[in-house]
Amino acid sequence: MRIHYDDSTAFLGDWGPFQRTVFALLCLSMIPNGFTGLSMVFMGDTPAHRCLIPAALNITDEWRNASIPLEEDEENRDSRFSKCSRHRMDVVKNYSDRGLLPWVDVNVSNIPQEGCLDGWEYDTGTYISTIVSEWDLVCSDNWRAPLTTSLFFCGVLTGSVISGQMSDRFGRKKVLFVTMGIQTVFTFIQVFSPSWLIFCLLFFIVGMGQISNYVSGFVLGMEIFSPSIRDIYSTLGVCLFFSIGYMMLPLAAYFLRDWRMLLLVFTIPGIFCMLLWWFIPESPRWLLSQGRVVEAEAILRKAAQMNGVNAPDVIFPLNQVKHTSLLIWFSVSVGYCALSLNTSSLHGNIYLNCFLSAAVEVPALIMAWLMLRRWPRRLCLSSTLSLGGLVLLFIQLIPQHMNYVAFSLVMLGKFGLSAAFSILYPATAELYPTVLRNTALGACSMASRVGSILAPYFIYLGGYYRSLPYILIGSVNILSGLLSILLPESLGSPLPETISHMQTVAG
Repeated sequence: MRIHYDDSTAFLGDWGPFQRTVFALLCLSMIPNGFTGLSMVFMGDTPAHRCLIPAALNITDEWRNASIPLEEDEENRDSRFSKCSRHRMDVVKNYSDRGLLPWVDVNVSNIPQEGCLDGWEYDTGTYISTIVSEWDLVCSDNWRAPLTTSLFFCGVLTGSVISGQMSDRFGRKKVLFVTMGIQTVFTFIQVFSPSWLIFCLLFFIVGMGQISNYVSGFVLGMEIFSPSIRDIYSTLGVCLFFSIGYMMLPLAAYFLRDWRMLLLVFTIPGIFCMLLWWFIPESPRWLLSQGRVVEAEAILRKAAQMNGVNAPDVIFPLNQVKHTSLLIWFSVSVGYCALSLNTSSLHGNIYLNCFLSAAVEVPALIMAWLMLRRWPRRLCLSSTLSLGGLVLLFIQLIPQHMNYVAFSLVMLGKFGLSAAFSILYPATAELYPTVLRNTALGACSMASRVGSILAPYFIYLGGYYRSLPYILIGSVNILSGLLSILLPESLGSPLPETISHMQTVAG
């Protein structure tokens, strides 16, 4: 006999004290994910730098100032000091010892050059320390900074694969808090990283924990709340509180200019979130799918008591027990992550840019919530993906001196992709049955993390042609917007409980 979970639990109502409490606590648990996932915007930023001229080198001030060659900056069409080379110090010292003056007695441009054999000196006006300045991830090693971000998202991809199956096997709540603990503990250990390699290894594990607790928390809420609450939970709930954490990132980074202190502060909210174990219940829907009817009913009876309603004597009978989607997840993720991580390269103040990049998600989430209430899921996805992709294609047409116009288009593109990301979670969750829901979301999240891994290198391509990242991101997302029309429609349908009830045809 088939029994609808939503019908069986309708006696609870939609928005009683139980639902409000779980809603608030699950949302609060999402805040640490906002600043952990995008912390490389500041930790991995590259300060202005040039070759170090040792203080012990006995040369005149004139020659010390002339030791760094000038090179052409093709993007800004002016000259700047070289970041990766200096004039040969033995030659410079010889000229200095002989009392010759640069540019007066010696044509400095003819002096041979060498690499930064004594390391680099970094500007400390913006940062006291980043991982780039601490481990010299510049010049021939500049590939390591984007690789660091990609390795974090490799961890996210791995977590997506593992956590979905673990959550469907052991429960939403256990996986939520175990992975929340992994994220918090390994972030703390990361503070004491002695080398770049150890930092990356720990960052990989942090990435595993980050996505795992996010997806498990999302699924837990989707399974507890009634259909009228799911839309707001998936947009103005978990996504909004992720954005709040994201907005806290530039604020914390502004006051904490050392990357180790910044990471240390990031562990504090995670410690408090761990205490929510005693207040957030397991998913009754998942318990029911495992045949643990008595435990599911116990949670619902406690919820009924909190809501001031009477539960029926028997809530449940004892005998109750796609590729297009993956491409869309990939496209949205590569666009969202690339635009978020690229704020340090945009015109203006990096802290303000990062805050605006986070703040633009708030109206995007409000719009997504309003769309989910009335519009078909396919139309919601198609319109937001197309908006985000189309405006990014226009950036290549903006003259270089019109920086604020280009910045506005980037923010509008981020607006569209943020809305699409928040719509994608509930739209996907509504397609799969309870016994496979977390695994299915994990598989889709895995596809999105391939996009996250590649996102830093999309940004890296901007060093060769400024608009190339936006052209690629825009094109992929417009294509995904068109393909999203092929997905099944789930608006107004109950969450499927078993594979036989799974939505398989388009509405």
